[in-house]
Amino acid sequence: MKRVSLLFTALATVGLALPLAAQEKSFYLQIENPWDQPKSDYPVVVQTADLKCDFPILSATVFDGEQEIASQTDDLDRDGKGDEIAFLVELPAQAKKEIRIVVSAQEAAADRYPARVYADMKLVDKSNKREKHPKISMLTVPGNVRIYNNLYHHGPAFESELVAYRLYFDQKQTVDIYGKYNKGLEIGLTGWYPDDKQLASGFGNDVLVVGSSCGVGALKGWDAQQGKATHIEPVLDRTARILAYGPVRTVCEMEARGWEYGGRRLTMTCRYILYGGHRDAQVDVFFDQPLEQETFCTGVVKIKDSQSYSDHQGLVGCWGTDWPETDTIKWHKETVGLGTCIPEAYVSSEINVDDSYLYQIQAPGKNSLTYYITFTSLKETFGYKTPEEWFAALQTWKTDLNRPCTVRLLSKKK
Repeated sequence: MKRVSLLFTALATVGLALPLAAQEKSFYLQIENPWDQPKSDYPVVVQTADLKCDFPILSATVFDGEQEIASQTDDLDRDGKGDEIAFLVELPAQAKKEIRIVVSAQEAAADRYPARVYADMKLVDKSNKREKHPKISMLTVPGNVRIYNNLYHHGPAFESELVAYRLYFDQKQTVDIYGKYNKGLEIGLTGWYPDDKQLASGFGNDVLVVGSSCGVGALKGWDAQQGKATHIEPVLDRTARILAYGPVRTVCEMEARGWEYGGRRLTMTCRYILYGGHRDAQVDVFFDQPLEQETFCTGVVKIKDSQSYSDHQGLVGCWGTDWPETDTIKWHKETVGLGTCIPEAYVSSEINVDDSYLYQIQAPGKNSLTYYITFTSLKETFGYKTPEEWFAALQTWKTDLNRPCTVRLLSKKK
Protein backbone atom coordinates (compact mmCIF):
# COMPACT_ATOMS: atom_id res chain seq x y z
CA MET A 1 0.00 0.00 0.00
CA LYS A 2 2.87 2.40 0.82
CA ARG A 3 4.41 1.94 -2.63
CA VAL A 4 1.07 2.72 -4.32
CA SER A 5 0.62 5.87 -2.25
CA LEU A 6 4.12 7.07 -3.13
CA LEU A 7 3.48 6.43 -6.82
CA PHE A 8 0.25 8.43 -6.76
CA THR A 9 2.04 11.25 -4.92
CA ALA A 10 4.85 11.28 -7.48
CA LEU A 11 2.44 11.38 -10.38
CA ALA A 12 0.51 14.21 -8.84
CA THR A 13 3.74 16.12 -8.11
CA VAL A 14 4.93 16.06 -11.72
CA GLY A 15 1.44 16.67 -13.08
CA LEU A 16 1.03 13.34 -14.86
CA ALA A 17 -2.40 11.73 -15.41
CA LEU A 18 -3.31 8.66 -13.40
CA PRO A 19 -3.17 5.32 -15.23
CA LEU A 20 -6.25 4.44 -17.25
CA ALA A 21 -6.90 1.50 -14.92
CA ALA A 22 -7.48 4.00 -12.07
CA GLN A 23 -10.19 5.81 -14.02
CA GLU A 24 -13.36 4.20 -12.71
CA LYS A 25 -16.71 5.40 -11.45
CA SER A 26 -19.78 3.69 -10.06
CA PHE A 27 -23.34 4.53 -11.03
CA TYR A 28 -26.67 3.14 -9.86
CA LEU A 29 -29.83 2.42 -11.79
CA GLN A 30 -33.32 1.67 -10.59
CA ILE A 31 -35.24 -0.66 -12.92
CA GLU A 32 -38.96 -1.16 -12.41
CA ASN A 33 -41.30 -3.62 -14.08
CA PRO A 34 -44.81 -2.11 -13.98
CA TRP A 35 -46.43 -5.10 -15.68
CA ASP A 36 -48.24 -7.94 -13.87
CA GLN A 37 -46.01 -10.47 -15.65
CA PRO A 38 -42.30 -11.21 -15.04
CA LYS A 39 -39.67 -9.99 -17.48
CA SER A 40 -37.00 -12.55 -18.35
CA ASP A 41 -33.72 -11.56 -20.03
CA TYR A 42 -35.00 -8.00 -20.18
CA PRO A 43 -32.55 -5.85 -22.15
CA VAL A 44 -31.29 -2.70 -20.47
CA VAL A 45 -29.24 -0.19 -22.45
CA VAL A 46 -27.41 2.73 -20.83
CA GLN A 47 -26.15 5.61 -22.95
CA THR A 48 -22.64 6.45 -21.76
CA ALA A 49 -23.23 10.12 -22.59
CA ASP A 50 -25.87 10.19 -19.83
CA LEU A 51 -23.23 9.24 -17.25
CA LYS A 52 -21.21 12.39 -17.94
CA CYS A 53 -17.84 10.85 -17.16
CA ASP A 54 -14.65 12.89 -17.53
CA PHE A 55 -12.91 9.96 -19.25
CA PRO A 56 -13.78 7.74 -22.22
CA ILE A 57 -15.73 4.67 -21.16
CA LEU A 58 -14.24 1.52 -22.70
CA SER A 59 -15.79 -1.13 -20.48
CA ALA A 60 -18.22 -1.67 -17.62
CA THR A 61 -18.90 -4.19 -14.89
CA VAL A 62 -22.53 -4.61 -13.86
CA PHE A 63 -23.82 -5.92 -10.53
CA ASP A 64 -27.32 -7.16 -9.69
CA GLY A 65 -27.06 -6.99 -5.91
CA GLU A 66 -23.74 -8.66 -5.12
CA GLN A 67 -23.76 -10.78 -8.28
CA GLU A 68 -21.80 -9.67 -11.33
CA ILE A 69 -23.84 -10.15 -14.51
CA ALA A 70 -22.75 -10.26 -18.14
CA SER A 71 -22.62 -6.98 -20.01
CA GLN A 72 -20.93 -5.38 -22.97
CA THR A 73 -19.87 -1.87 -23.93
CA ASP A 74 -20.48 -1.11 -27.61
CA ASP A 75 -18.83 1.49 -29.80
CA LEU A 76 -21.64 2.00 -32.30
CA ASP A 77 -20.31 5.12 -34.04
CA ARG A 78 -16.83 3.58 -34.37
CA ASP A 79 -14.96 6.47 -32.74
CA GLY A 80 -13.02 4.24 -30.34
CA LYS A 81 -15.19 5.02 -27.28
CA GLY A 82 -18.12 3.16 -25.79
CA ASP A 83 -21.56 4.54 -26.62
CA GLU A 84 -23.89 2.01 -25.00
CA ILE A 85 -23.67 -0.43 -22.10
CA ALA A 86 -26.03 -3.38 -22.58
CA PHE A 87 -27.02 -6.15 -20.18
CA LEU A 88 -29.95 -8.47 -19.39
CA VAL A 89 -31.87 -8.67 -16.12
CA GLU A 90 -34.58 -10.81 -14.54
CA LEU A 91 -37.50 -8.82 -13.14
CA PRO A 92 -40.46 -10.33 -11.27
CA ALA A 93 -43.90 -8.87 -11.90
CA GLN A 94 -44.36 -5.33 -10.54
CA ALA A 95 -40.90 -5.39 -9.00
CA LYS A 96 -38.00 -2.95 -8.66
CA LYS A 97 -34.32 -3.62 -8.42
CA GLU A 98 -31.15 -1.58 -8.13
CA ILE A 99 -28.22 -2.18 -10.46
CA ARG A 100 -24.67 -0.95 -9.92
CA ILE A 101 -22.50 -0.16 -12.94
CA VAL A 102 -18.76 0.38 -12.61
CA VAL A 103 -17.42 2.07 -15.74
CA SER A 104 -13.77 2.06 -16.68
CA ALA A 105 -11.34 3.68 -19.11
CA GLN A 106 -9.67 0.30 -19.52
CA GLU A 107 -10.81 -2.27 -22.06
CA ALA A 108 -12.04 -5.62 -20.76
CA ALA A 109 -11.33 -9.07 -22.13
CA ALA A 110 -13.76 -9.95 -24.89
CA ASP A 111 -14.31 -13.47 -23.54
CA ARG A 112 -14.85 -12.69 -19.86
CA TYR A 113 -18.50 -13.86 -20.05
CA PRO A 114 -20.00 -16.89 -21.80
CA ALA A 115 -21.38 -15.95 -25.22
CA ARG A 116 -25.15 -16.02 -25.58
CA VAL A 117 -25.08 -14.69 -29.14
CA TYR A 118 -22.93 -15.00 -32.24
CA ALA A 119 -22.45 -13.04 -35.47
CA ASP A 120 -20.24 -13.21 -38.52
CA MET A 121 -19.87 -12.07 -42.12
CA LYS A 122 -17.47 -13.84 -44.49
CA LEU A 123 -15.99 -13.50 -47.93
CA VAL A 124 -16.19 -16.58 -50.11
CA ASP A 125 -12.98 -18.57 -50.42
CA LYS A 126 -12.79 -20.48 -53.70
CA SER A 127 -11.59 -23.63 -51.95
CA ASN A 128 -15.13 -23.80 -50.55
CA LYS A 129 -13.81 -25.10 -47.25
CA ARG A 130 -15.95 -23.73 -44.45
CA GLU A 131 -13.04 -22.86 -42.19
CA LYS A 132 -11.22 -20.96 -44.97
CA HIS A 133 -13.81 -18.24 -45.61
CA PRO A 134 -12.24 -15.07 -44.10
CA LYS A 135 -14.33 -13.15 -41.60
CA ILE A 136 -14.90 -9.43 -42.09
CA SER A 137 -16.69 -6.85 -39.96
CA MET A 138 -17.62 -4.29 -42.63
CA LEU A 139 -17.87 -4.09 -46.42
CA THR A 140 -18.87 -1.25 -48.75
CA VAL A 141 -19.53 -1.67 -52.47
CA PRO A 142 -20.80 0.67 -55.21
CA GLY A 143 -24.52 0.46 -55.78
CA ASN A 144 -24.16 -1.27 -59.15
CA VAL A 145 -21.87 -4.02 -57.81
CA ARG A 146 -23.47 -7.36 -57.03
CA ILE A 147 -21.58 -8.84 -54.09
CA TYR A 148 -24.28 -11.30 -52.98
CA ASN A 149 -22.55 -14.45 -54.28
CA ASN A 150 -19.14 -13.32 -53.05
CA LEU A 151 -20.28 -13.41 -49.44
CA TYR A 152 -20.66 -16.66 -47.57
CA HIS A 153 -24.30 -16.97 -46.47
CA HIS A 154 -24.84 -13.80 -48.56
CA GLY A 155 -24.43 -11.21 -45.82
CA PRO A 156 -24.27 -10.81 -42.03
CA ALA A 157 -25.65 -13.72 -39.99
CA PHE A 158 -26.44 -13.49 -36.29
CA GLU A 159 -28.04 -15.70 -33.66
CA SER A 160 -29.15 -16.19 -30.09
CA GLU A 161 -29.57 -19.56 -28.42
CA LEU A 162 -33.08 -19.78 -29.86
CA VAL A 163 -32.94 -18.52 -33.45
CA ALA A 164 -30.69 -17.24 -36.25
CA TYR A 165 -31.18 -14.56 -38.90
CA ARG A 166 -29.25 -13.44 -41.95
CA LEU A 167 -29.43 -10.25 -44.03
CA TYR A 168 -29.10 -10.35 -47.80
CA PHE A 169 -26.42 -7.93 -48.97
CA ASP A 170 -28.16 -6.81 -52.15
CA GLN A 171 -30.99 -4.60 -53.33
CA LYS A 172 -33.54 -6.83 -51.57
CA GLN A 173 -32.00 -6.57 -48.08
CA THR A 174 -34.27 -9.48 -47.18
CA VAL A 175 -34.28 -11.00 -43.68
CA ASP A 176 -34.00 -14.80 -43.82
CA ILE A 177 -34.18 -17.32 -40.96
CA TYR A 178 -32.56 -20.51 -39.62
CA GLY A 179 -34.49 -22.84 -37.32
CA LYS A 180 -33.02 -25.04 -34.58
CA TYR A 181 -34.03 -28.29 -32.91
CA ASN A 182 -32.29 -27.44 -29.65
CA LYS A 183 -31.14 -24.29 -27.92
CA GLY A 184 -27.54 -23.34 -28.60
CA LEU A 185 -25.21 -21.40 -30.89
CA GLU A 186 -24.71 -23.09 -34.26
CA ILE A 187 -23.82 -20.64 -37.03
CA GLY A 188 -20.14 -20.58 -36.17
CA LEU A 189 -20.13 -24.35 -36.72
CA THR A 190 -22.53 -24.80 -39.63
CA GLY A 191 -21.93 -21.52 -41.43
CA TRP A 192 -25.69 -21.52 -42.07
CA TYR A 193 -25.21 -24.57 -44.32
CA PRO A 194 -25.01 -27.73 -42.17
CA ASP A 195 -23.36 -30.74 -43.76
CA ASP A 196 -24.88 -34.23 -43.73
CA LYS A 197 -23.13 -35.19 -40.51
CA GLN A 198 -24.34 -32.09 -38.72
CA LEU A 199 -27.89 -32.59 -39.96
CA ALA A 200 -27.86 -36.17 -38.71
CA SER A 201 -26.63 -35.03 -35.28
CA GLY A 202 -29.47 -32.53 -34.80
CA PHE A 203 -28.24 -29.21 -36.10
CA GLY A 204 -30.76 -26.82 -37.61
CA ASN A 205 -30.93 -25.27 -41.06
CA ASP A 206 -32.49 -22.61 -43.27
CA VAL A 207 -36.25 -23.05 -42.90
CA LEU A 208 -37.78 -20.49 -45.28
CA VAL A 209 -37.85 -19.48 -48.93
CA VAL A 210 -38.04 -15.69 -48.99
CA GLY A 211 -37.64 -15.00 -52.71
CA SER A 212 -38.05 -11.29 -53.47
CA SER A 213 -40.33 -10.69 -50.50
CA CYS A 214 -39.58 -8.87 -47.25
CA GLY A 215 -38.93 -12.24 -45.58
CA VAL A 216 -39.38 -11.45 -41.91
CA GLY A 217 -39.71 -7.69 -41.55
CA ALA A 218 -37.27 -6.26 -44.09
CA LEU A 219 -38.16 -2.63 -44.82
CA LYS A 220 -39.07 -2.02 -48.46
CA GLY A 221 -40.12 0.87 -50.64
CA TRP A 222 -43.63 1.07 -52.07
CA ASP A 223 -44.77 1.67 -55.67
CA ALA A 224 -48.29 3.09 -55.42
CA GLN A 225 -48.94 2.93 -59.17
CA GLN A 226 -48.10 -0.76 -59.44
CA GLY A 227 -49.34 -1.62 -55.96
CA LYS A 228 -46.25 -3.53 -54.89
CA ALA A 229 -43.20 -3.40 -52.66
CA THR A 230 -39.92 -2.25 -54.23
CA HIS A 231 -36.30 -3.08 -53.53
CA ILE A 232 -33.74 -0.63 -52.15
CA GLU A 233 -32.39 0.67 -55.46
CA PRO A 234 -30.83 2.58 -57.08
CA VAL A 235 -28.24 3.61 -54.48
CA LEU A 236 -24.77 5.18 -54.55
CA ASP A 237 -23.32 2.40 -52.42
CA ARG A 238 -24.22 -0.28 -49.89
CA THR A 239 -22.53 -1.14 -46.61
CA ALA A 240 -22.95 -4.13 -44.34
CA ARG A 241 -21.33 -4.03 -40.91
CA ILE A 242 -21.26 -5.90 -37.64
CA LEU A 243 -20.94 -3.45 -34.76
CA ALA A 244 -21.21 -5.86 -31.81
CA TYR A 245 -20.58 -9.58 -31.45
CA GLY A 246 -21.73 -10.25 -27.89
CA PRO A 247 -21.72 -11.74 -25.34
CA VAL A 248 -25.10 -10.17 -24.56
CA ARG A 249 -26.26 -8.91 -27.96
CA THR A 250 -25.31 -8.65 -31.59
CA VAL A 251 -25.70 -5.44 -33.59
CA CYS A 252 -25.65 -5.59 -37.40
CA GLU A 253 -26.36 -2.87 -39.95
CA MET A 254 -27.31 -2.57 -43.59
CA GLU A 255 -26.77 0.92 -45.00
CA ALA A 256 -28.03 2.17 -48.37
CA ARG A 257 -26.38 5.51 -49.16
CA GLY A 258 -27.97 7.80 -51.70
CA TRP A 259 -31.15 5.81 -52.25
CA GLU A 260 -33.16 7.52 -54.99
CA TYR A 261 -36.66 7.26 -53.61
CA GLY A 262 -39.76 9.43 -53.67
CA GLY A 263 -38.03 12.19 -55.62
CA ARG A 264 -35.26 12.51 -53.04
CA ARG A 265 -31.92 10.93 -52.26
CA LEU A 266 -31.97 9.27 -48.85
CA THR A 267 -29.39 7.40 -46.83
CA MET A 268 -31.10 4.65 -44.86
CA THR A 269 -29.46 2.47 -42.22
CA CYS A 270 -31.31 -0.56 -40.86
CA ARG A 271 -29.83 -1.74 -37.56
CA TYR A 272 -30.75 -5.21 -36.27
CA ILE A 273 -30.24 -5.98 -32.56
CA LEU A 274 -30.61 -9.51 -31.17
CA TYR A 275 -30.25 -10.28 -27.45
CA GLY A 276 -29.40 -13.51 -25.71
CA GLY A 277 -32.50 -15.46 -24.70
CA HIS A 278 -34.59 -13.73 -27.38
CA ARG A 279 -36.18 -14.94 -30.58
CA ASP A 280 -37.29 -11.41 -31.49
CA ALA A 281 -34.94 -8.83 -32.97
CA GLN A 282 -35.20 -5.05 -32.69
CA VAL A 283 -34.99 -3.12 -35.97
CA ASP A 284 -33.88 0.52 -35.75
CA VAL A 285 -34.12 2.44 -39.03
CA PHE A 286 -32.20 5.71 -39.38
CA PHE A 287 -32.42 8.31 -42.15
CA ASP A 288 -29.96 11.11 -42.83
CA GLN A 289 -32.77 13.70 -43.02
CA PRO A 290 -36.34 14.06 -41.79
CA LEU A 291 -38.85 12.08 -43.79
CA GLU A 292 -41.63 13.79 -45.71
CA GLN A 293 -44.54 11.79 -47.16
CA GLU A 294 -42.51 8.76 -48.26
CA THR A 295 -44.32 5.44 -47.90
CA PHE A 296 -42.44 2.30 -46.94
CA CYS A 297 -43.71 -1.17 -46.15
CA THR A 298 -42.85 -4.27 -44.19
CA GLY A 299 -44.50 -7.39 -42.82
CA VAL A 300 -43.98 -11.09 -43.43
CA VAL A 301 -43.65 -13.31 -46.47
CA LYS A 302 -46.80 -15.18 -47.45
CA ILE A 303 -45.80 -18.82 -47.00
CA LYS A 304 -47.51 -21.30 -49.29
CA ASP A 305 -50.93 -22.33 -47.90
CA SER A 306 -50.29 -20.17 -44.84
CA GLN A 307 -52.69 -18.99 -42.19
CA SER A 308 -52.35 -15.36 -41.20
CA TYR A 309 -53.14 -13.13 -38.25
CA SER A 310 -53.37 -9.36 -37.97
CA ASP A 311 -54.65 -7.04 -35.27
CA HIS A 312 -54.84 -4.31 -37.96
CA GLN A 313 -52.80 -2.05 -35.68
CA GLY A 314 -49.24 -2.97 -36.59
CA LEU A 315 -49.02 -6.65 -35.65
CA VAL A 316 -49.00 -9.22 -38.46
CA GLY A 317 -48.03 -12.87 -38.53
CA CYS A 318 -48.39 -16.08 -40.47
CA TRP A 319 -47.94 -19.82 -40.08
CA GLY A 320 -47.26 -22.13 -42.99
CA THR A 321 -45.35 -25.03 -44.50
CA ASP A 322 -43.14 -25.16 -47.59
CA TRP A 323 -39.86 -26.53 -48.94
CA PRO A 324 -36.87 -24.46 -47.76
CA GLU A 325 -34.75 -25.50 -50.76
CA THR A 326 -35.30 -26.71 -54.31
CA ASP A 327 -33.61 -30.02 -53.39
CA THR A 328 -36.55 -32.06 -52.08
CA ILE A 329 -34.42 -35.20 -51.57
CA LYS A 330 -31.99 -33.85 -48.97
CA TRP A 331 -34.36 -31.37 -47.37
CA HIS A 332 -37.79 -31.69 -45.82
CA LYS A 333 -40.75 -29.34 -45.75
CA GLU A 334 -40.48 -26.85 -42.92
CA THR A 335 -43.25 -25.28 -40.87
CA VAL A 336 -42.60 -21.84 -39.41
CA GLY A 337 -44.43 -19.00 -37.75
CA LEU A 338 -43.42 -15.42 -38.55
CA GLY A 339 -44.24 -12.08 -36.96
CA THR A 340 -43.63 -8.35 -37.31
CA CYS A 341 -44.75 -5.70 -34.82
CA ILE A 342 -44.79 -2.03 -35.87
CA PRO A 343 -45.86 0.86 -33.62
CA GLU A 344 -49.36 1.88 -34.69
CA ALA A 345 -48.28 5.51 -35.00
CA TYR A 346 -46.30 4.61 -38.14
CA VAL A 347 -49.01 2.52 -39.81
CA SER A 348 -50.81 4.21 -42.69
CA SER A 349 -52.60 1.17 -44.15
CA GLU A 350 -52.57 -2.60 -44.40
CA ILE A 351 -52.37 -4.51 -47.67
CA ASN A 352 -51.80 -8.07 -48.86
CA VAL A 353 -49.85 -8.62 -52.06
CA ASP A 354 -48.97 -11.80 -53.92
CA ASP A 355 -45.98 -12.72 -51.77
CA SER A 356 -46.43 -10.84 -48.48
CA TYR A 357 -48.73 -9.64 -45.73
CA LEU A 358 -47.76 -5.97 -45.38
CA TYR A 359 -48.27 -2.75 -43.49
CA GLN A 360 -47.55 0.54 -45.23
CA ILE A 361 -45.53 2.90 -43.06
CA GLN A 362 -45.09 6.67 -42.95
CA ALA A 363 -43.16 8.78 -40.43
CA PRO A 364 -43.22 12.42 -41.66
CA GLY A 365 -40.80 14.65 -39.79
CA LYS A 366 -38.98 11.67 -38.24
CA ASN A 367 -35.34 10.69 -38.73
CA SER A 368 -35.79 7.22 -37.28
CA LEU A 369 -38.26 4.52 -36.35
CA THR A 370 -38.16 1.21 -34.48
CA TYR A 371 -40.09 -2.01 -34.92
CA TYR A 372 -39.62 -5.70 -34.10
CA ILE A 373 -39.47 -9.06 -35.88
CA THR A 374 -39.71 -12.65 -34.65
CA PHE A 375 -40.23 -16.25 -35.74
CA THR A 376 -40.55 -19.84 -34.57
CA SER A 377 -39.81 -23.14 -36.27
CA LEU A 378 -41.95 -26.23 -35.69
CA LYS A 379 -38.77 -28.32 -35.33
CA GLU A 380 -37.88 -26.51 -32.10
CA THR A 381 -38.10 -28.69 -29.01
CA PHE A 382 -38.73 -25.48 -27.07
CA GLY A 383 -41.12 -23.64 -29.42
CA TYR A 384 -44.72 -23.48 -30.62
CA LYS A 385 -46.60 -26.35 -32.23
CA THR A 386 -49.80 -24.87 -33.70
CA PRO A 387 -50.84 -21.68 -35.46
CA GLU A 388 -53.21 -20.94 -32.58
CA GLU A 389 -50.33 -21.09 -30.08
CA TRP A 390 -48.18 -18.91 -32.31
CA PHE A 391 -50.79 -16.23 -32.93
CA ALA A 392 -51.56 -16.08 -29.20
CA ALA A 393 -47.82 -15.72 -28.53
CA LEU A 394 -47.63 -12.83 -31.00
CA GLN A 395 -50.36 -10.99 -29.13
CA THR A 396 -48.59 -11.52 -25.81
CA TRP A 397 -45.34 -10.39 -27.42
CA LYS A 398 -46.90 -7.11 -28.51
CA THR A 399 -48.37 -6.53 -25.06
CA ASP A 400 -44.95 -7.17 -23.54
CA LEU A 401 -43.27 -4.73 -25.95
CA ASN A 402 -45.84 -2.08 -25.07
CA ARG A 403 -45.15 -2.41 -21.34
CA PRO A 404 -41.43 -1.63 -21.04
CA CYS A 405 -39.62 -1.32 -17.76
CA THR A 406 -38.64 2.09 -16.50
CA VAL A 407 -34.92 2.71 -16.04
CA ARG A 408 -33.80 5.61 -13.88
CA LEU A 409 -30.28 6.81 -13.13
CA LEU A 410 -30.05 7.41 -9.38
CA SER A 411 -28.33 10.46 -8.01
CA LYS A 412 -25.88 8.58 -5.81
CA LYS A 413 -22.58 7.80 -7.48
CA LYS A 414 -18.95 7.52 -6.52
